[in-house]
Amino acid sequence: MPMSETRSPLPSVKSRQQALEAAYAPWRPRTLDQMLDHVARLHPDRDFVVTDDRSFSYRAMSQWAGRIAAGLSALGVRPGDHVAVVLANYPEFVAVKFAIARAGAVMVPVNFLNRRDELGYVLRQSDATVLITMDRFRDLDYLEALDQLAPGWEVKGGGEALPSLRHVVVFATGNHSVRTGAKPFSALEKPEGAPAGGDPASLSDIIYTSGTTGPPKGVMLTHDMMLRSGYGSAYARAFEDGRRILCSLPLYHVYGYVEGLLAALFVAGSIILQLKFDAAATLRAVSRHRASDVLLIPTMTLALIEEQKQHRHDISSLRSVISSGGRAPAYLWDDIRTWLGVAEITTGYGMTECTASTTVTRPDDPPERLLTTNGRLRDVGAAGNRASGNRLVDYRTIDPLTGTDVAPGEVGELVAKGVGVTKGYYRKAEETAAVFTADGWLRTGDLARIDADGYLSLAGRLKESYRCGGETVLPTEAEDQLVLHPKVLQAHVVPVPDLKMGEVGAAFVVLRPGAELQGDELIDYCKPRLARFKIPKYVIPITAEALPTTASGRARKFMLTEMAIRTLGLQ
Repeated sequence: MPMSETRSPLPSVKSRQQALEAAYAPWRPRTLDQMLDHVARLHPDRDFVVTDDRSFSYRAMSQWAGRIAAGLSALGVRPGDHVAVVLANYPEFVAVKFAIARAGAVMVPVNFLNRRDELGYVLRQSDATVLITMDRFRDLDYLEALDQLAPGWEVKGGGEALPSLRHVVVFATGNHSVRTGAKPFSALEKPEGAPAGGDPASLSDIIYTSGTTGPPKGVMLTHDMMLRSGYGSAYARAFEDGRRILCSLPLYHVYGYVEGLLAALFVAGSIILQLKFDAAATLRAVSRHRASDVLLIPTMTLALIEEQKQHRHDISSLRSVISSGGRAPAYLWDDIRTWLGVAEITTGYGMTECTASTTVTRPDDPPERLLTTNGRLRDVGAAGNRASGNRLVDYRTIDPLTGTDVAPGEVGELVAKGVGVTKGYYRKAEETAAVFTADGWLRTGDLARIDADGYLSLAGRLKESYRCGGETVLPTEAEDQLVLHPKVLQAHVVPVPDLKMGEVGAAFVVLRPGAELQGDELIDYCKPRLARFKIPKYVIPITAEALPTTASGRARKFMLTEMAIRTLGLQ
Protein backbone atom coordinates (compact mmCIF):
# COMPACT_ATOMS: atom_id res chain seq x y z
CA MET A 1 0.00 0.00 0.00
CA PRO A 2 1.14 3.59 -0.53
CA MET A 3 2.71 5.64 2.25
CA SER A 4 0.14 6.86 4.75
CA GLU A 5 1.98 8.27 7.77
CA THR A 6 1.77 11.97 8.51
CA ARG A 7 5.08 13.80 8.60
CA SER A 8 5.61 17.04 10.43
CA PRO A 9 6.01 19.88 7.93
CA LEU A 10 9.23 21.80 7.53
CA PRO A 11 9.31 25.56 8.13
CA SER A 12 8.21 27.54 5.10
CA VAL A 13 10.51 27.81 2.09
CA LYS A 14 10.75 31.56 2.63
CA SER A 15 11.77 31.26 6.29
CA ARG A 16 14.46 28.68 5.50
CA GLN A 17 15.89 30.90 2.78
CA GLN A 18 15.83 33.89 5.12
CA ALA A 19 17.83 31.91 7.69
CA LEU A 20 20.49 31.12 5.08
CA GLU A 21 20.68 34.75 3.97
CA ALA A 22 21.03 35.89 7.57
CA ALA A 23 24.07 33.61 7.96
CA TYR A 24 25.81 34.29 4.63
CA ALA A 25 24.79 37.72 3.31
CA PRO A 26 26.70 39.64 2.20
CA TRP A 27 28.69 36.97 0.40
CA ARG A 28 32.25 36.41 1.63
CA PRO A 29 34.55 34.55 -0.79
CA ARG A 30 36.41 31.63 0.81
CA THR A 31 38.44 28.62 -0.26
CA LEU A 32 36.94 25.18 0.27
CA ASP A 33 39.08 24.45 3.32
CA GLN A 34 38.33 27.86 4.81
CA MET A 35 34.63 27.06 4.52
CA LEU A 36 35.08 23.70 6.25
CA ASP A 37 37.06 25.36 9.05
CA HIS A 38 34.37 28.04 9.41
CA VAL A 39 31.64 25.44 9.97
CA ALA A 40 33.93 23.37 12.23
CA ARG A 41 34.35 26.37 14.51
CA LEU A 42 30.59 26.93 14.72
CA HIS A 43 29.46 23.29 14.95
CA PRO A 44 32.52 21.18 15.81
CA ASP A 45 30.65 18.10 17.03
CA ARG A 46 27.97 17.83 14.37
CA ASP A 47 28.17 14.89 11.97
CA PHE A 48 29.60 15.91 8.61
CA VAL A 49 30.38 12.61 6.87
CA VAL A 50 28.42 9.48 7.76
CA THR A 51 28.75 5.90 6.52
CA ASP A 52 27.38 2.61 7.81
CA ASP A 53 30.73 1.97 9.49
CA ARG A 54 32.09 5.38 10.49
CA SER A 55 31.09 8.97 11.17
CA PHE A 56 33.21 12.12 11.18
CA SER A 57 32.34 15.37 12.88
CA TYR A 58 33.19 18.70 11.30
CA ARG A 59 36.10 19.11 13.70
CA ALA A 60 37.43 15.60 13.00
CA MET A 61 37.22 16.07 9.23
CA SER A 62 38.93 19.46 9.40
CA GLN A 63 41.77 18.00 11.45
CA TRP A 64 42.09 14.96 9.18
CA ALA A 65 42.25 17.19 6.10
CA GLY A 66 45.00 19.20 7.82
CA ARG A 67 47.11 16.11 8.41
CA ILE A 68 46.74 14.96 4.80
CA ALA A 69 47.56 18.47 3.55
CA ALA A 70 50.79 18.28 5.55
CA GLY A 71 51.52 14.92 3.94
CA LEU A 72 50.95 16.33 0.48
CA SER A 73 53.33 19.19 1.25
CA ALA A 74 55.92 16.64 2.43
CA LEU A 75 55.61 14.94 -0.99
CA GLY A 76 56.50 18.25 -2.61
CA VAL A 77 52.99 19.39 -3.56
CA ARG A 78 53.01 23.15 -3.92
CA PRO A 79 50.24 25.70 -4.47
CA GLY A 80 48.90 25.35 -8.00
CA ASP A 81 50.03 21.72 -8.45
CA HIS A 82 47.48 19.25 -9.77
CA VAL A 83 46.58 16.17 -7.69
CA ALA A 84 44.59 13.44 -9.47
CA VAL A 85 42.26 11.37 -7.31
CA VAL A 86 40.68 7.99 -8.12
CA LEU A 87 38.49 7.33 -5.09
CA ALA A 88 34.93 6.11 -4.67
CA ASN A 89 32.61 7.56 -2.02
CA TYR A 90 34.82 6.75 0.95
CA PRO A 91 35.28 9.32 3.73
CA GLU A 92 38.87 9.52 2.48
CA PHE A 93 37.59 11.25 -0.67
CA VAL A 94 36.18 14.06 1.45
CA ALA A 95 39.34 14.37 3.54
CA VAL A 96 41.50 14.46 0.41
CA LYS A 97 39.22 17.03 -1.25
CA PHE A 98 39.69 19.54 1.56
CA ALA A 99 43.35 18.59 2.10
CA ILE A 100 44.21 19.43 -1.50
CA ALA A 101 42.47 22.78 -1.06
CA ARG A 102 44.38 23.44 2.17
CA ALA A 103 47.66 22.71 0.41
CA GLY A 104 46.74 25.28 -2.23
CA ALA A 105 46.70 22.62 -4.93
CA VAL A 106 44.09 21.72 -7.57
CA MET A 107 42.10 18.50 -7.45
CA VAL A 108 41.60 16.44 -10.61
CA PRO A 109 38.79 14.01 -9.66
CA VAL A 110 38.88 11.01 -11.99
CA ASN A 111 35.91 8.87 -12.93
CA PHE A 112 36.73 5.59 -11.21
CA LEU A 113 34.99 3.65 -14.00
CA ASN A 114 37.67 4.76 -16.44
CA ARG A 115 39.79 2.06 -18.04
CA ARG A 116 43.55 2.14 -18.53
CA ASP A 117 43.76 4.38 -21.59
CA GLU A 118 41.12 6.77 -20.26
CA LEU A 119 43.03 7.07 -16.98
CA GLY A 120 46.29 7.60 -18.82
CA TYR A 121 44.79 10.36 -20.94
CA VAL A 122 43.52 12.30 -17.90
CA LEU A 123 46.83 11.94 -16.04
CA ARG A 124 48.81 13.21 -19.04
CA GLN A 125 46.47 15.97 -20.12
CA SER A 126 45.96 17.35 -16.61
CA ASP A 127 49.70 17.50 -15.78
CA ALA A 128 48.96 15.74 -12.48
CA THR A 129 52.03 15.62 -10.22
CA VAL A 130 50.50 13.25 -7.65
CA LEU A 131 47.95 10.46 -8.06
CA ILE A 132 45.94 9.17 -5.10
CA THR A 133 44.21 5.99 -6.20
CA MET A 134 42.40 2.95 -4.93
CA ASP A 135 44.18 -0.32 -5.61
CA ARG A 136 40.96 -1.95 -6.80
CA PHE A 137 37.26 -1.22 -7.00
CA ARG A 138 34.60 -3.56 -8.33
CA ASP A 139 36.21 -5.30 -11.31
CA LEU A 140 38.84 -2.63 -11.94
CA ASP A 141 42.51 -3.03 -10.97
CA TYR A 142 44.08 0.43 -11.07
CA LEU A 143 47.57 -0.77 -10.15
CA GLU A 144 47.58 -3.16 -13.08
CA ALA A 145 46.56 -0.27 -15.32
CA LEU A 146 49.47 1.77 -13.93
CA ASP A 147 51.83 -1.16 -14.54
CA GLN A 148 50.91 -0.98 -18.21
CA LEU A 149 50.92 2.81 -18.45
CA ALA A 150 54.11 3.52 -16.50
CA PRO A 151 56.10 0.44 -15.44
CA GLY A 152 57.98 1.03 -12.20
CA TRP A 153 55.59 3.74 -11.02
CA GLU A 154 56.06 2.56 -7.41
CA VAL A 155 59.52 4.10 -7.21
CA LYS A 156 59.86 6.46 -10.17
CA GLY A 157 56.37 7.89 -10.67
CA GLY A 158 55.12 8.26 -14.21
CA GLY A 159 58.50 8.05 -15.91
CA GLU A 160 58.65 8.98 -19.58
CA ALA A 161 55.04 7.96 -20.19
CA LEU A 162 53.61 10.37 -17.60
CA PRO A 163 56.40 12.91 -17.15
CA SER A 164 54.56 15.23 -14.73
CA LEU A 165 53.60 12.44 -12.32
CA ARG A 166 56.07 12.25 -9.42
CA HIS A 167 54.24 10.17 -6.81
CA VAL A 168 51.46 7.59 -6.56
CA VAL A 169 49.67 7.07 -3.23
CA VAL A 170 47.66 3.85 -2.90
CA PHE A 171 44.47 3.53 -0.87
CA ALA A 172 43.78 -0.15 -0.11
CA THR A 173 40.12 -1.04 -0.53
CA GLY A 174 40.37 -4.58 0.85
CA ASN A 175 42.65 -7.40 1.89
CA HIS A 176 44.97 -7.05 -1.08
CA SER A 177 48.70 -7.58 -0.93
CA VAL A 178 50.66 -4.36 -0.44
CA ARG A 179 52.69 -3.40 -3.50
CA THR A 180 56.39 -3.20 -2.62
CA GLY A 181 57.65 0.37 -2.82
CA ALA A 182 54.21 1.91 -3.18
CA LYS A 183 53.24 4.76 -0.86
CA PRO A 184 50.27 3.69 1.29
CA PHE A 185 47.51 6.16 2.02
CA SER A 186 48.13 5.86 5.76
CA ALA A 187 51.63 7.27 5.32
CA LEU A 188 50.18 10.43 3.76
CA GLU A 189 49.14 11.80 7.15
CA LYS A 190 51.67 14.06 8.87
CA PRO A 191 51.44 16.40 11.86
CA GLU A 192 49.11 19.19 10.84
CA GLY A 193 50.84 22.32 9.62
CA ALA A 194 49.71 25.80 8.75
CA PRO A 195 47.32 26.14 5.78
CA ALA A 196 48.69 27.51 2.53
CA GLY A 197 46.39 30.52 2.64
CA GLY A 198 44.70 30.00 -0.70
CA ASP A 199 42.96 32.49 -2.95
CA PRO A 200 39.18 31.94 -3.42
CA ALA A 201 39.57 33.02 -7.05
CA SER A 202 42.16 30.31 -7.75
CA LEU A 203 41.38 26.93 -9.27
CA SER A 204 40.03 24.29 -6.93
CA ASP A 205 39.12 21.63 -9.49
CA ILE A 206 39.73 20.46 -13.03
CA ILE A 207 36.81 18.15 -13.76
CA TYR A 208 36.86 16.12 -16.95
CA THR A 209 33.72 15.88 -19.00
CA SER A 210 33.09 14.52 -22.47
CA GLY A 211 32.40 17.33 -24.89
CA THR A 212 30.65 17.39 -28.22
CA THR A 213 33.76 16.52 -30.21
CA GLY A 214 37.17 15.07 -29.45
CA PRO A 215 38.52 13.58 -26.22
CA PRO A 216 37.38 14.62 -22.71
CA LYS A 217 38.05 18.19 -21.65
CA GLY A 218 39.12 19.45 -18.22
CA VAL A 219 36.68 22.09 -16.98
CA MET A 220 38.46 24.67 -14.81
CA LEU A 221 36.51 25.71 -11.70
CA THR A 222 37.49 27.99 -8.80
CA HIS A 223 36.91 27.75 -5.05
CA ASP A 224 34.51 30.68 -5.09
CA MET A 225 32.54 29.26 -8.03
CA MET A 226 32.09 25.93 -6.27
CA LEU A 227 31.05 27.46 -2.95
CA ARG A 228 28.65 29.90 -4.59
CA SER A 229 27.11 26.95 -6.40
CA GLY A 230 26.91 24.89 -3.20
CA TYR A 231 25.24 27.76 -1.37
CA GLY A 232 22.91 28.22 -4.34
CA SER A 233 21.85 24.57 -4.07
CA ALA A 234 21.07 24.96 -0.37
CA TYR A 235 19.23 28.24 -0.98
CA ALA A 236 17.20 27.22 -4.04
CA ARG A 237 16.07 23.98 -2.39
CA ALA A 238 15.55 25.78 0.95
CA PHE A 239 17.73 23.60 3.18
CA GLU A 240 16.81 23.55 6.85
CA ASP A 241 19.46 23.59 9.57
CA GLY A 242 21.26 20.25 9.83
CA ARG A 243 19.83 18.63 6.68
CA ARG A 244 20.98 15.01 6.31
CA ILE A 245 21.63 14.17 2.65
CA LEU A 246 22.03 10.61 1.43
CA CYS A 247 24.23 10.26 -1.64
CA SER A 248 25.42 7.30 -3.69
CA LEU A 249 26.13 9.51 -6.70
CA PRO A 250 29.92 9.63 -7.17
CA LEU A 251 31.63 12.63 -5.63
CA TYR A 252 33.94 13.01 -8.64
CA HIS A 253 30.85 14.34 -10.46
CA VAL A 254 29.48 17.84 -9.81
CA TYR A 255 26.02 16.51 -8.90
CA GLY A 256 27.07 14.68 -5.74
CA TYR A 257 29.96 17.07 -5.08
CA VAL A 258 27.98 20.31 -5.22
CA GLU A 259 24.36 19.35 -4.50
CA GLY A 260 25.42 17.07 -1.65
CA LEU A 261 28.86 17.63 -0.13
CA LEU A 262 29.22 21.39 -0.56
CA ALA A 263 25.56 22.29 -0.07
CA ALA A 264 25.52 20.46 3.27
CA LEU A 265 28.23 22.79 4.61
CA PHE A 266 25.96 25.83 4.56
CA VAL A 267 23.50 24.32 7.03
CA ALA A 268 26.10 22.35 9.01
CA GLY A 269 24.40 19.26 7.65
CA SER A 270 25.51 15.71 7.02
CA ILE A 271 26.42 13.83 3.86
CA ILE A 272 25.56 10.14 4.19
CA LEU A 273 27.77 8.30 1.71
CA GLN A 274 27.17 5.02 -0.09
CA LEU A 275 29.78 3.34 -2.30
CA LYS A 276 27.23 2.24 -4.86
CA PHE A 277 23.54 2.50 -5.49
CA ASP A 278 21.32 -0.30 -4.31
CA ALA A 279 17.63 0.46 -3.83
CA ALA A 280 17.12 -1.66 -0.72
CA ALA A 281 20.38 -0.46 0.86
CA THR A 282 19.43 3.14 0.14
CA LEU A 283 16.07 2.89 1.88
CA ARG A 284 17.63 1.02 4.80
CA ALA A 285 20.20 3.82 5.10
CA VAL A 286 17.45 6.47 5.07
CA SER A 287 15.92 4.69 8.05
CA ARG A 288 19.15 3.96 9.92
CA HIS A 289 20.72 7.40 9.53
CA ARG A 290 17.47 9.42 9.54
CA ALA A 291 18.20 10.96 6.16
CA SER A 292 15.98 13.90 5.28
CA ASP A 293 17.04 14.23 1.63
CA VAL A 294 18.22 11.94 -1.18
CA LEU A 295 20.09 12.85 -4.38
CA LEU A 296 18.85 10.80 -7.31
CA ILE A 297 18.71 10.43 -11.05
CA PRO A 298 15.44 9.15 -12.55
CA THR A 299 16.65 5.55 -12.94
CA MET A 300 17.51 5.43 -9.24
CA THR A 301 14.19 7.02 -8.30
CA LEU A 302 12.27 4.37 -10.23
CA ALA A 303 14.22 1.63 -8.45
CA LEU A 304 13.50 3.14 -5.01
CA ILE A 305 9.80 3.33 -5.73
CA GLU A 306 9.71 -0.29 -6.85
CA GLU A 307 11.62 -1.38 -3.73
CA GLN A 308 9.26 0.55 -1.46
CA LYS A 309 6.27 -1.05 -3.19
CA GLN A 310 7.69 -4.50 -2.47
CA HIS A 311 9.16 -3.95 1.00
CA ARG A 312 7.87 -1.18 3.21
CA HIS A 313 10.86 0.59 4.77
CA ASP A 314 10.61 3.15 7.55
CA ILE A 315 11.51 6.31 5.66
CA SER A 316 9.53 8.70 7.83
CA SER A 317 12.57 11.00 8.18
CA LEU A 318 12.58 11.72 4.43
CA ARG A 319 11.34 15.22 3.58
CA SER A 320 12.93 16.06 0.24
CA VAL A 321 14.07 14.42 -2.98
CA ILE A 322 15.87 15.83 -6.01
CA SER A 323 15.62 13.66 -9.12
CA SER A 324 17.59 15.13 -11.99
CA GLY A 325 20.17 14.33 -14.65
CA GLY A 326 18.10 12.38 -17.16
CA ARG A 327 14.72 11.96 -18.81
CA ALA A 328 11.92 11.00 -16.44
CA PRO A 329 8.57 9.35 -17.22
CA ALA A 330 5.60 11.60 -16.46
CA TYR A 331 4.24 9.30 -13.76
CA LEU A 332 7.46 9.52 -11.70
CA TRP A 333 6.54 12.62 -9.71
CA ASP A 334 3.19 11.29 -8.49
CA ASP A 335 4.84 7.99 -7.57
CA ILE A 336 7.43 9.81 -5.45
CA ARG A 337 4.67 11.42 -3.44
CA THR A 338 2.62 8.23 -3.25
CA TRP A 339 5.33 5.69 -2.40
CA LEU A 340 8.11 7.74 -0.80
CA GLY A 341 5.78 10.11 1.02
CA VAL A 342 7.82 13.17 0.06
CA ALA A 343 6.20 16.56 -0.38
CA GLU A 344 9.21 18.58 -1.58
CA ILE A 345 10.36 17.26 -4.94
CA THR A 346 12.72 19.15 -7.21
CA THR A 347 14.36 18.64 -10.56
CA GLY A 348 16.77 20.74 -12.55
CA TYR A 349 19.30 21.14 -15.32
CA GLY A 350 23.01 21.85 -15.31
CA MET A 351 26.42 20.96 -16.62
CA THR A 352 29.98 20.84 -15.33
CA GLU A 353 30.90 23.99 -17.23
CA CYS A 354 28.37 25.83 -15.07
CA THR A 355 29.47 24.14 -11.81
CA ALA A 356 26.26 22.03 -11.35
CA SER A 357 22.49 22.53 -11.59
CA THR A 358 21.72 26.07 -12.66
CA THR A 359 17.97 25.70 -13.05
CA VAL A 360 15.74 24.04 -10.46
CA THR A 361 12.08 23.81 -9.61
CA ARG A 362 11.13 25.38 -6.28
CA PRO A 363 10.25 23.03 -3.41
CA ASP A 364 6.76 24.61 -3.31
CA ASP A 365 6.16 24.66 -7.06
CA PRO A 366 2.91 23.14 -8.36
CA PRO A 367 3.24 19.59 -9.82
CA GLU A 368 2.90 20.76 -13.42
CA ARG A 369 6.30 22.47 -13.20
CA LEU A 370 7.91 19.04 -12.64
CA LEU A 371 5.95 17.61 -15.56
CA THR A 372 6.64 20.34 -18.08
CA THR A 373 9.95 22.02 -17.19
CA ASN A 374 13.54 21.44 -16.10
CA GLY A 375 13.35 24.13 -13.47
CA ARG A 376 13.53 27.89 -13.09
CA LEU A 377 16.67 29.92 -13.69
CA ARG A 378 18.22 29.50 -10.26
CA ASP A 379 18.05 32.33 -7.74
CA VAL A 380 21.03 31.72 -5.45
CA GLY A 381 20.44 34.57 -3.05
CA ALA A 382 23.55 36.17 -1.54
CA ALA A 383 25.87 34.13 -3.78
CA GLY A 384 24.36 35.46 -7.00
CA ASN A 385 24.62 38.56 -9.13
CA ARG A 386 22.14 41.15 -7.88
CA ALA A 387 22.00 42.71 -11.34
CA SER A 388 20.65 39.50 -12.90
CA GLY A 389 18.08 38.46 -10.31
CA ASN A 390 20.59 36.90 -7.90
CA ARG A 391 21.59 34.32 -10.47
CA LEU A 392 24.88 32.49 -10.60
CA VAL A 393 24.28 31.67 -14.26
CA ASP A 394 21.99 33.43 -16.70
CA TYR A 395 20.59 31.79 -19.84
CA ARG A 396 19.39 32.92 -23.26
CA THR A 397 18.14 30.98 -26.26
CA ILE A 398 19.57 31.85 -29.65
CA ASP A 399 19.25 30.78 -33.25
CA PRO A 400 22.11 28.26 -33.67
CA LEU A 401 22.98 29.61 -37.14
CA THR A 402 22.64 33.37 -36.74
CA GLY A 403 23.30 33.76 -33.01
CA THR A 404 20.32 36.12 -32.63
CA ASP A 405 17.87 35.73 -29.75
CA VAL A 406 14.74 33.72 -30.41
CA ALA A 407 11.35 34.88 -29.17
CA PRO A 408 10.38 33.98 -25.58
CA GLY A 409 8.91 30.50 -25.43
CA GLU A 410 10.48 29.50 -28.77
CA VAL A 411 13.09 26.76 -29.08
CA GLY A 412 16.69 27.84 -29.54
CA GLU A 413 20.20 26.88 -28.52
CA LEU A 414 20.78 27.48 -24.83
CA VAL A 415 23.71 29.75 -24.00
CA ALA A 416 25.01 30.62 -20.53
CA LYS A 417 26.91 33.46 -18.88
CA GLY A 418 27.72 34.45 -15.31
CA VAL A 419 30.08 34.06 -12.37
CA GLY A 420 29.28 30.33 -12.28
CA VAL A 421 30.48 29.67 -15.84
CA THR A 422 33.95 28.25 -16.40
CA LYS A 423 36.61 30.35 -18.08
CA GLY A 424 37.49 27.37 -20.24
CA TYR A 425 39.14 23.98 -20.61
CA TYR A 426 42.60 23.18 -19.30
CA ARG A 427 45.25 23.29 -22.06
CA LYS A 428 42.59 23.38 -24.78
CA ALA A 429 42.58 26.88 -26.18
CA GLU A 430 40.86 25.99 -29.46
CA GLU A 431 38.07 24.06 -27.78
CA THR A 432 37.61 26.91 -25.31
CA ALA A 433 37.36 29.47 -28.08
CA ALA A 434 34.89 27.31 -30.00
CA VAL A 435 32.47 26.91 -27.10
CA PHE A 436 32.04 30.65 -26.45
CA THR A 437 30.21 33.18 -28.60
CA ALA A 438 31.89 36.42 -29.63
CA ASP A 439 30.18 38.23 -26.73
CA GLY A 440 31.24 35.65 -24.12
CA TRP A 441 28.25 33.31 -23.81
CA LEU A 442 28.90 29.58 -23.37
CA ARG A 443 27.19 27.46 -26.02
CA THR A 444 25.70 24.47 -24.19
CA GLY A 445 24.71 22.54 -27.31
CA ASP A 446 21.24 21.96 -25.84
CA LEU A 447 18.00 23.10 -27.42
CA ALA A 448 15.49 24.61 -25.03
CA ARG A 449 12.75 27.17 -24.50
CA ILE A 450 12.50 29.65 -21.62
CA ASP A 451 9.05 30.89 -20.66
CA ALA A 452 8.02 34.28 -19.31
CA ASP A 453 8.46 33.08 -15.70
CA GLY A 454 12.05 31.97 -16.31
CA TYR A 455 11.34 28.23 -16.42
CA LEU A 456 13.45 26.23 -18.84
CA SER A 457 12.24 23.23 -20.84
CA LEU A 458 14.76 21.12 -22.74
CA ALA A 459 13.76 20.25 -26.30
CA GLY A 460 16.70 18.20 -27.56
CA ARG A 461 20.37 18.48 -28.43
CA LEU A 462 22.56 20.02 -31.04
CA LYS A 463 25.41 18.00 -29.63
CA GLU A 464 25.64 14.24 -30.01
CA SER A 465 26.42 13.36 -26.40
CA TYR A 466 23.80 11.64 -24.27
CA ARG A 467 23.20 10.71 -20.62
CA CYS A 468 23.40 7.06 -19.56
CA GLY A 469 22.53 6.53 -15.89
CA GLY A 470 23.48 10.13 -15.16
CA GLU A 471 26.87 9.90 -16.93
CA THR A 472 27.62 11.95 -20.04
CA VAL A 473 28.61 9.75 -22.98
CA LEU A 474 30.41 10.94 -26.09
CA PRO A 475 29.52 8.54 -28.95
CA THR A 476 32.87 9.06 -30.67
CA GLU A 477 34.64 7.23 -27.83
CA ALA A 478 32.74 4.00 -28.59
CA GLU A 479 32.91 4.61 -32.35
CA ASP A 480 36.70 4.96 -32.21
CA GLN A 481 36.98 1.60 -30.47
CA LEU A 482 34.48 -0.22 -32.70
CA VAL A 483 36.25 0.71 -35.91
CA LEU A 484 39.42 -0.89 -34.56
CA HIS A 485 37.66 -4.26 -34.64
CA PRO A 486 38.75 -6.23 -37.72
CA LYS A 487 35.17 -6.83 -38.87
CA VAL A 488 33.98 -3.20 -38.64
CA LEU A 489 34.29 -0.63 -41.41
CA GLN A 490 32.09 2.12 -39.97
CA ALA A 491 30.42 2.69 -36.60
CA HIS A 492 27.79 5.26 -35.67
CA VAL A 493 26.52 5.36 -32.08
CA VAL A 494 23.29 7.15 -31.21
CA PRO A 495 21.18 7.42 -28.05
CA VAL A 496 17.92 5.55 -27.63
CA PRO A 497 15.54 5.67 -24.65
CA ASP A 498 15.93 3.14 -21.86
CA LEU A 499 13.59 2.79 -18.87
CA LYS A 500 16.38 1.91 -16.45
CA MET A 501 19.28 4.09 -17.64
CA GLY A 502 17.42 6.98 -19.26
CA GLU A 503 19.40 6.66 -22.48
CA VAL A 504 21.72 3.98 -23.83
CA GLY A 505 23.80 3.64 -26.98
CA ALA A 506 22.75 1.87 -30.16
CA ALA A 507 25.65 1.23 -32.54
CA PHE A 508 24.97 1.05 -36.25
CA VAL A 509 27.91 -0.84 -37.79
CA VAL A 510 28.89 -1.29 -41.42
CA LEU A 511 30.79 -4.57 -41.62
CA ARG A 512 33.70 -5.34 -43.89
CA PRO A 513 32.90 -7.49 -46.93
CA GLY A 514 32.23 -11.11 -45.96
CA ALA A 515 32.23 -10.40 -42.20
CA GLU A 516 29.53 -11.76 -39.91
CA LEU A 517 28.97 -11.00 -36.25
CA GLN A 518 28.82 -13.75 -33.65
CA GLY A 519 26.51 -12.96 -30.74
CA ASP A 520 27.64 -9.99 -28.65
CA GLU A 521 31.23 -9.99 -29.84
CA LEU A 522 31.35 -6.23 -30.44
CA ILE A 523 29.94 -5.46 -27.01
CA ASP A 524 32.39 -7.95 -25.48
CA TYR A 525 35.16 -6.27 -27.47
CA CYS A 526 34.33 -2.91 -25.85
CA LYS A 527 34.15 -4.16 -22.27
CA PRO A 528 37.90 -4.06 -21.46
CA ARG A 529 38.35 -0.84 -23.41
CA LEU A 530 35.58 1.45 -22.21
CA ALA A 531 33.79 2.35 -19.00
CA ARG A 532 30.55 0.43 -18.74
CA PHE A 533 28.27 3.39 -19.31
CA LYS A 534 30.04 4.14 -22.62
CA ILE A 535 29.46 0.66 -24.09
CA PRO A 536 26.49 0.51 -26.51
CA LYS A 537 23.65 -1.70 -25.36
CA TYR A 538 22.61 -2.57 -28.91
CA VAL A 539 24.50 -3.34 -32.13
CA ILE A 540 22.61 -2.99 -35.41
CA PRO A 541 24.33 -4.08 -38.67
CA ILE A 542 23.58 -1.80 -41.62
CA THR A 543 24.87 -1.39 -45.16
CA ALA A 544 26.70 1.75 -46.17
CA GLU A 545 23.99 2.41 -48.75
CA ALA A 546 21.26 2.33 -46.11
CA LEU A 547 22.93 4.95 -43.90
CA PRO A 548 21.09 8.29 -43.97
CA THR A 549 23.74 10.91 -44.72
CA THR A 550 24.10 14.60 -45.39
CA ALA A 551 25.27 15.99 -48.70
CA SER A 552 28.82 15.92 -47.32
CA GLY A 553 28.53 12.23 -46.40
CA ARG A 554 28.12 12.60 -42.62
CA ALA A 555 25.66 10.29 -40.90
CA ARG A 556 22.40 11.99 -39.95
CA LYS A 557 22.29 10.79 -36.40
CA PHE A 558 18.82 11.99 -35.48
CA MET A 559 17.51 9.79 -38.30
CA LEU A 560 19.60 6.86 -37.01
CA THR A 561 18.01 7.29 -33.59
CA GLU A 562 14.57 7.11 -35.20
CA MET A 563 15.63 4.00 -37.14
CA ALA A 564 16.99 2.36 -34.00
CA ILE A 565 13.79 3.00 -32.05
CA ARG A 566 11.74 1.41 -34.83
CA THR A 567 14.12 -1.51 -35.33
CA LEU A 568 14.38 -2.31 -31.63
CA GLY A 569 10.69 -1.75 -30.90
CA LEU A 570 11.37 0.95 -28.31
CA GLN A 571 8.96 3.66 -27.20
